[in-house]
Amino acid sequence: MIKFYFNGSPNPTKVALFLEETGLAYEAHAVDTRMGQQFEPAFLAINPNGKVPAIVDGDAIVFDSNAILLYLAEKTGQFLPAEGPVLRAELLSWLMFVATGVGPFSGQAVHFKHFAPEPVPYAHERYQFEARRHFTVLDGRLADRRYMVGDAYSIVDMDVWGWARMVPFILGEDAWASLPHLKRLHDEIDARPAAGRAKALKDRFAFKQTMDAEARGHMFKHLKPAA
Repeated sequence: MIKFYFNGSPNPTKVALFLEETGLAYEAHAVDTRMGQQFEPAFLAINPNGKVPAIVDGDAIVFDSNAILLYLAEKTGQFLPAEGPVLRAELLSWLMFVATGVGPFSGQAVHFKHFAPEPVPYAHERYQFEARRHFTVLDGRLADRRYMVGDAYSIVDMDVWGWARMVPFILGEDAWASLPHLKRLHDEIDARPAAGRAKALKDRFAFKQTMDAEARGHMFKHLKPAA
């Protein structure tokens, strides 16, 4: 059985979506990042970078959400576009676009909007701009197609959904008005029963809710005083 290390943030939730869509047997292991569990030796042996998600599948260990999605899709033969070099190239390109662009810029936008200990206007404006720009690229891609790659729902759409569901938190409540095509895809996926189960997975565990000084020390290691 697959061991799935997760919390309720965007990257683990898209892996949870894949697991729920396929019905793969998995054992959920909560990693409470506000309690510092991502830095415990047992978890660092799975992901030396100390981040969720990660999976253990027999002797195989996979970390990083996009790597996990691709690994599981190839393992099961599900939620991949039709075979051929053109669609394979599109699959890899858009997976990496989310991995290296949408995710990192959205994460920094959230940090400087919601969690920075003091306002940093330049950083806030920089990351808000880049996060919006990346979501606008996705919106443009979806302007004349139902799904990101090919004619069917795939891991790329799951990948996009993981971050798109956070658009109001990242950019503000009015952001969807300028991203109608991305909103359409988000709403279609969000209405799927598997998406409901993926989002609800975190509710089965007692994650720390408060962002206090201890949580900040675990989440933002540069703030933690030297010993």
